Amino acid sequence: MKTYRLSPSGRRSAIVLLIGALMIWVFALWTLRIALATSSDPSAGFVQALRENLDRGLSIGQIIPALLMTVLLVATPLAAWSILEELGAQYTPTDAGLRFTSFGVALTCPWNSVVSVRRLDGENDEPFDEVTLSDDFSTQIRNPLVRWLHRQACGARRLIIYAGLADRDDLLHEIRMRAGLIDAQPAGKQA
Repeated sequence: MKTYRLSPSGRRSAIVLLIGALMIWVFALWTLRIALATSSDPSAGFVQALRENLDRGLSIGQIIPALLMTVLLVATPLAAWSILEELGAQYTPTDAGLRFTSFGVALTCPWNSVVSVRRLDGENDEPFDEVTLSDDFSTQIRNPLVRWLHRQACGARRLIIYAGLADRDDLLHEIRMRAGLIDAQPAGKQA
């Protein structure tokens, strides 16, 4: 059984995206701190400056950036998890079904549960593919937080075949063949 993983260039791309997400998170944290805890006293600590600003009332110039940075502080870790899941993604076609593993995620999706395989964002330089499933197999993930994060990254009834995967077209062909979505013999090569 062959296991399909990200190619070296796919891993580099995912690492660059992860570093970018971490930089955005640090920027959001820093900007939130500046928006909420500015003080006329440079020696005042964060908590003291925040308390003074809350007592005085926050201006619209503080509230809007604080709300935007709070959204970034929440959304960026979710994006980082998606990138981490992509970075660790491994697909193994087995007789029992398609096995997907990544950081804390281990799923086996039986072949008869594969409804379709379709390309998403096909006009992009690096499109990805979606395997639609008839059931939610994320219940196989024991850790509830990891299960929830996986559902946020992929959805409950689908698996993502990432763009940077080595030999991705071979994997997609094998998935379609084993799931009965195409004939075992390619057209024109029938015996």
